[in-house]
Amino acid sequence: MRILVCEDNIMMSKAIEHKLRSEDYTIDVAIDGNQACEKLDQFAYDLIMTDLLMPFVGGLEIINKIRNEQKLKTPIIVLSALGDEETIIEAFKLGADDYITKPFSPNELTVRVRRLLMKF
Repeated sequence: MRILVCEDNIMMSKAIEHKLRSEDYTIDVAIDGNQACEKLDQFAYDLIMTDLLMPFVGGLEIINKIRNEQKLKTPIIVLSALGDEETIIEAFKLGADDYITKPFSPNELTVRVRRLLMKF
């Protein structure tokens, strides 16, 4: 299973990458929205995780690209320190499948990833 992690915080992206690799997933990391868009144009992913606040292109725009431009049903998990209801609702309206507020438990992340991959 190939997962794209879109996260501009290097320490956070490394921690996520390490945890998911230990679960035998193949991980690609994008450290800004432009890199995320490039990777989405180049590769097919089984799951996508995105932060909302990233340089150049934000997470909501990435969700919109996946759902409306590429017309993909790939599961999307939003990872964000923004826990306000309006932002969460907007992410779900655009097509996010799950929303995890930072900080989060690596074990919880793994369970959510596994659950979404089993559904799709």
